[in-house]
Amino acid sequence: MRLPSDTHAYPAHWEADVVLRDGGTARIRPITADDAGRLVSFYERVSDESKYYRFFAPYPRLSDRDVHRFTHHDYVDRVGLAATIGDEFIATVRYDRIDGGGLPATGPADEAEVAFLVQDAHQGRGVASALLEHIAAVARERGIRRFAAEVLPANTKMIKVFTDAGYTQKRSFEDGVVRLEFDLEPTDRSLAVMRAREQRAEARSVHRLLAPGSVAVIGTGRAPGGVGRAMLRNLLDDGFTGPLYAVNRAFPQGQERLDPEGVPARRSIREIDGPVDLAVVAVPADQVPSVIADCGEHGVQGLVVVSAGYAESGPEGRDRQRELVRQARTHGMRIIGPNAFGIINTADGVRLNASLSPRLPAPGRLGLFTQSGAIGIALLSGLDRRGAGIAGVSTFISAGNRADLSGNDLLQYWYDDPRTDVALMYLESIGNPRKFTRLAKRTAQVKPVVVVKGARHSGSAPTGHAVPTTGIPDATVSALLRQAGVIRVGTITELVDVGLLLSSQPLPEGPRVAILGNSDSLGLLTYDACLTDGLRPLPPRDLTTAATPDDFRHALAQVLTDDACDAVVVTAIPWVGDAAAAELAGAVRGAAAEAAARRAAKPVAVVHLEIPGLAEALAAPDPAAPDPAVSDPGPDPAVPDPGPGGADAGDGDDTPFPAPRIPAYPAAERAVRALAEAVGYARWRRQAEEPGRVPEYEDIDEAGAAADIDVLLAPAEEPSELPPERPSNVPPAPHPVTLSAPDAQRLLARYGVSVLPALPAPDPDAAVRAATRLGFPVALKTTAPHLRHRADLGGVRLDLGGEAELRRAYAELTGYLGAPEELRLVVQRMAPRGVDTVVRAAIDPAAGAVLSFGLAGAPSELLGDTAHRLVPATDRDAAELVRSIRTAPLLFGWRGARPVDTAALEELLLRVSRMVDDHPEVVAVDLEPVVVAPRGLSVLGAAVRLAPPPPRTDLGPRHLPSY
Repeated sequence: MRLPSDTHAYPAHWEADVVLRDGGTARIRPITADDAGRLVSFYERVSDESKYYRFFAPYPRLSDRDVHRFTHHDYVDRVGLAATIGDEFIATVRYDRIDGGGLPATGPADEAEVAFLVQDAHQGRGVASALLEHIAAVARERGIRRFAAEVLPANTKMIKVFTDAGYTQKRSFEDGVVRLEFDLEPTDRSLAVMRAREQRAEARSVHRLLAPGSVAVIGTGRAPGGVGRAMLRNLLDDGFTGPLYAVNRAFPQGQERLDPEGVPARRSIREIDGPVDLAVVAVPADQVPSVIADCGEHGVQGLVVVSAGYAESGPEGRDRQRELVRQARTHGMRIIGPNAFGIINTADGVRLNASLSPRLPAPGRLGLFTQSGAIGIALLSGLDRRGAGIAGVSTFISAGNRADLSGNDLLQYWYDDPRTDVALMYLESIGNPRKFTRLAKRTAQVKPVVVVKGARHSGSAPTGHAVPTTGIPDATVSALLRQAGVIRVGTITELVDVGLLLSSQPLPEGPRVAILGNSDSLGLLTYDACLTDGLRPLPPRDLTTAATPDDFRHALAQVLTDDACDAVVVTAIPWVGDAAAAELAGAVRGAAAEAAARRAAKPVAVVHLEIPGLAEALAAPDPAAPDPAVSDPGPDPAVPDPGPGGADAGDGDDTPFPAPRIPAYPAAERAVRALAEAVGYARWRRQAEEPGRVPEYEDIDEAGAAADIDVLLAPAEEPSELPPERPSNVPPAPHPVTLSAPDAQRLLARYGVSVLPALPAPDPDAAVRAATRLGFPVALKTTAPHLRHRADLGGVRLDLGGEAELRRAYAELTGYLGAPEELRLVVQRMAPRGVDTVVRAAIDPAAGAVLSFGLAGAPSELLGDTAHRLVPATDRDAAELVRSIRTAPLLFGWRGARPVDTAALEELLLRVSRMVDDHPEVVAVDLEPVVVAPRGLSVLGAAVRLAPPPPRTDLGPRHLPSY
């Protein structure tokens, strides 16, 4: 029996904030009966042409019956969503479930008719596309699999919304109307379309913050000093190119200018005549809501909130922070902060220093993002001290509590930002790891992404970061970042070291490193460091302490043209004589320039001990060449990119090649570590050009597995009274279940994974019967939780060749370890000898499905020697999983042992990956031990857990996070 529509609970989880095509935001929410007035007001602002396109006839106003129909929904068969800015509708969409004849219907009918209406002033902002994504997700949740829409042929904009969405569709023309039918199941194309739109919108929202046409500093002090006045001073002193305004409600009535800055002064942002694109908010937290309201009414596009007193101050501040974000998004604005250090853009046409940094850093190709103001200061200072001239900054954002704009948004922006070649990030929390790894992988395919992760071992987000925590171990996070091509380093010093190298040098083609210098000892230290970091150093070349700058130049020029090396480390110590640091720098840079002119450029790093001025001379700009960080508008898409820091020379161009800037390091270990990271990243880039594949196996029974899962997850009998939050025609939710051994084995067999059967042995006679059935020799082992997989505790007896041996072993186990009912003994046929391994897959709500591999027992459990990859795993992922653990040599014939069948092991990993990817209800798989023999393998134990699939935020409609 259907419940009255007004008793259905409001589906709050359908509410979402979205970024529109122009970078502004809107809120999408279900329409309710309270929206009658808003709907009428919205309709009055829609043009007659748009109304005609919606209703196929002149329709100047809505009748009372229309208003009731469009505002009363059951949220199952009839659903309406609205896109809002402030308290006003800017667009609506609705669907009505229909049967095969096009008449109103209820479930199990799985088709619905859908219709949109967008206010003319907001057409072209991507509102309809965002609404389509959300109404499609709602429909799928309610069991609707297909949409139908009827559109007038002249309504080309709406036809384009449907056809561009990427869904599988059918189009027909009848009675002067275009009829579109499309399946709602996400396709590769629909996901690609959604993510491309997401990238453009989020990148645009960041651009609006970083390149404002005008800025107002709200909270500018009347007297020198204070945060607001300092921010204004920094903007002014560093040459911001647009209008600046000082705002403070405490300014005297009638004050027009703030002196000595000479900036227009206003008591409220509403008193500013022209537009304000960016507002810097530096007022006490209790005054921020009124400031945000004024900014919203004035049309401000973005906010940098440096005010403190939010989530970092406790529960009350956390609530204040949520309200801040809600209020800003209501007005279509995005926020950096609160508790932010600020933002910087060094572009000539902007020169924005809306931060507490006392000066604008040198322009360059490094993009910086940090969640800590203190770390932001350290990064800017370190780059200024070591990288001035060699690695300037393109953009900098210190997000504070990152309540809204996060590192994910910056990855979207940097992805196609021509002024940024390398992205450096300090992260203390990752609110959406699944999205972060996806975005980082895409960005890393075109430019390096280097990350330092703070709060690695605390198990919680830092104070102020209102993000969901994840239970993923830090080692797993590192493995997943590596799979995405992210360079993860351990310290801020390493972050700067790697950034300097990547931003100034071409990527190495391999791990072979030539070492040359005037100190044999420093060369040997460099050689050892290379071996430690997995590089392949050539024997160091000692130029002796008598070497002159010309000797360095000739030696370096020689190795740069040597095909036997991929990179060079130059080591230098002070020498006796008149040679100056500038001469040595000129020699090194000259040799590098000659190699680049011959298209033989290789990365060069210099290690020096106590040579004042050398680092500065190596980083100084070449007076004969323009500074690309300032004058170059960005790479031409038609010209091949030689890679970060790389250089190329035109054919037949006799112009002297500019001397490249070269990073210098005070210790061999630091230079080599940076070079090793560059080698690893370059290898990942090459592999990414030819990604692995997910193999197809003909014996996989995906449909049979799905049917088994439906039965195994079937909920208990429906209670007589429904919970108030669930409509009557929505099926009850299934409950998690750990499968019995037979059920787990049957499900795994659908994917070609055979588990060696184990028969229960509650007494000695049952053990003998089981062994007779399986065939001797057998193993007798306990499955008690406290003894499972603990061979070191004596809970297993192997190679029992007959009844007498089996009975004796049974008596020993029960005598030493406990009663049979406590030990839960089983008998299993002996598997061929091999290496015991463990294969696991689990779904983390934040990161997604993760496939793991290691050797069973102490290596994985005690030493943490486990490798991880995101699902779905490719054949390349599986091969790397097997080879990336430290104990991998045991699989490949260590100390004369026979190598095991790693091909069979890789196939097992791929089959488990396929099962978890095909069926998100499979939330955990544990195969232990998996004995890998020289030929084949045996799975001796298996555990499978099923549960309702967690929401896939990466497959659902795009939306901003809400913490």
